[in-house]
Formats: sequence, structure tokens, C-alpha cells
Amino acid sequence: MVAFQVQTVAVGWQVYEMTGRALDLGFLGLAQFLPMLLLTLVVGHTADRYDRRVIIGICQAVEGVAAVTLTLGSLGGWLTVERMLAIVAVVGAARAFEGPTTSAFMPGLVPRALLPQASAWHASATQTAQIVGPAIGGLLYAVMPALPYATAAALWLVAAVLVALIQTEGARVRATAAVESFFSGLAFIGSHRVLLGVLSLDLFAVLLGGVTALLPIFARDILGIGPWGLGLLRSAPAAGALSMSILLARYPLERRIGRTLFSVIVLFGLAIVAFGVSTHLVLSLVALCVLGMADVVSVVIRYSLVQLSTPDEMRGRVSAAFSLFTGTSNQLGEFRAGVTAALFGVVPAVLIGGVGTIAVAVLWMVLFPELRRIPAFDS
Repeated sequence: MVAFQVQTVAVGWQVYEMTGRALDLGFLGLAQFLPMLLLTLVVGHTADRYDRRVIIGICQAVEGVAAVTLTLGSLGGWLTVERMLAIVAVVGAARAFEGPTTSAFMPGLVPRALLPQASAWHASATQTAQIVGPAIGGLLYAVMPALPYATAAALWLVAAVLVALIQTEGARVRATAAVESFFSGLAFIGSHRVLLGVLSLDLFAVLLGGVTALLPIFARDILGIGPWGLGLLRSAPAAGALSMSILLARYPLERRIGRTLFSVIVLFGLAIVAFGVSTHLVLSLVALCVLGMADVVSVVIRYSLVQLSTPDEMRGRVSAAFSLFTGTSNQLGEFRAGVTAALFGVVPAVLIGGVGTIAVAVLWMVLFPELRRIPAFDS
């Protein structure tokens, strides 16, 4: 995750430096979204059939090779926006396999009763990386554009080795699933209204509320800070999320799960609005921290509900469908933000997203009342 964050900051800044167009930042999100969308069903089948360790390790090795290519292209001066989009698409394809496989892998490593707390610690590790990674990426890019890519390559290749060292009983080839199993993950979610409600809620909230793609514009044109400042902006949501995830690991959610979920989605939308109207760095960082705190509560609730409601033999396919709702919505949300900013301006694009997120939360309370009434994870 540190490698991905380091590389993402560098790619975003370099593309905007090349063209100065918000739409190109949106295309970066689209380049990651399309491989995830096209590969989702194959990913779930693969994660349920083959050794999940091997899949994760191969994906990280591919991501490392992509980072090496960016390093050489930056040093050689032959990188163009089109070539960077192609490399980002390769990374998106690898992450399409890596994300759902990792989600399906973790429940086999911890006792079922500890899964909500393990999810919080998993979120803590992720958010720590999202704090450290962008800050490192921004600083390294300020020194030399190729440096963050080389750093990301080294980290990804080390990660592939470390994953290979994990010992688990799951390291075996599973029985071949039928062709219709490609769609069984989506069918399973569709037959469980709580899962359908929580995943579709996240899909539309993230689709409307994504601001990550526009951070290079805020950093350079609105707040007047350089790549180091972009690193701070990208780290701020993770800083808030880390503090909240540590709190959740120590004091796990036990009551009013449904009400808590809707409350944090509304808070997420309000934080987006606050960030959109801010012209001061400190206020912008605070708003992004609050955004991250709200988001991680939603992540822990979603992840716990999905994993606790899914049998092990289905986890890969359901996790792939879960990724279709959540992981791809981040990239599609970046494309939405870029297009909206190109049409209406960067600040209106953010405000539209924040207000839209709040509206979605209110609508889903009506459409999925059973989701709002969930008292606890085991109910």
C-alpha cells in the first residue's frame, strides 16, 4: 500500500504538470476502473480456485515491474500521458486480482470471533500506509520525478517476497467451479438485502464523494502548495482514518451498527463540502481528516458484514463482487470528479459530490430500512 500511494501521488502530479487539465486526472481513475470492471468476475473465480498467496504475490510483482517502467520512462524522458495511462491500467488489472484475493485471504488467518477487530487492525495498517506513502511520494518527487517510482518498485517487490513467506493451510488448489459461479458472487449479494444495501450505499457515496483525483488542482491552484503539499493532502484522510481505526480496534463497534453506518456517511458528505469551500491549508487538512475518520468506520462495518455473512467457499467470488461495488467506485469516482470539474469547475464539482453523498444516505434509509435497523454484527 505504501508503494501504491507513493506512485499515485507522483503520477497525479506529473500528469497535471504535463497538461494542466482536470479531465486528464479523471482519465487516471478511468484507466484503473476499466480493468477492475472487466476482470471482476474472473477474479472471484480465480481467488476461490487457486492459492491466494500466489495470486497476491504475482500481482505485487506485476505492480513492481510497472513501477520500474515508470522509473525508466521518467529518467529517459519518453513518458507521455497516454503511456502513463497504459501503465496505470496494468496496475489497475493487477489490483483487480490483488484486492478481492487479499480480502478473501484474511478470514483464514484469524478466528471468526475476532474478525471485526482484525478488520480494524487491517484498516490501521492500510491507513498508516496511506499517511506515510503520499508524504514520501511528494517529497521524493520534489527531489527527482523518477525517485518515487523507483521506491515504489522496490517496495512492491519486497512485498511479493513477504507474502510468499506467509504460512497458511489455504495454500492448495480448490475444486474447479462451474461457469455460472462467475456470477454467483453477485447473485449471493443480490439475495441478501443487507449486503446489497450496504454495498450499493458505498458505491454511490464514493462515486459522488470522491475528491482524490482533484487534489493536485487544490494543491497547486487553490492552496498554492507544491508536491509536498499534495502529499499532505493525500495523507490527511488516512491520518484521521488511522486514529479512528485504532480506536475501533480497542473499542469495537457492538451496538446500533446500522444507525452508525448512516451517520458516518452523512458526516463524510459534510466533510467533503467543508473541504470544497476551504481556501486555507489547515482547514482543508482538518476536513480531510474528518472525512477519513468517517470513511474508516464505514469500511469496518461493510467489511465485517460481508465477511461474516459469507461462507468460506464463496468468499473469493463475493469479495470480487464487493470489490466491484467498492474498489472500482473509487476509480470511477475519480473519473466523475475530473469530468465534473472540467464542466463546472473544481470547487462546484466537490460541492456537488458532498451534497449528493448526503442525499444518497437519506434515500438509502428509506430504500433499505432493514440496514438502518441492524443492532449488531451477529444479529
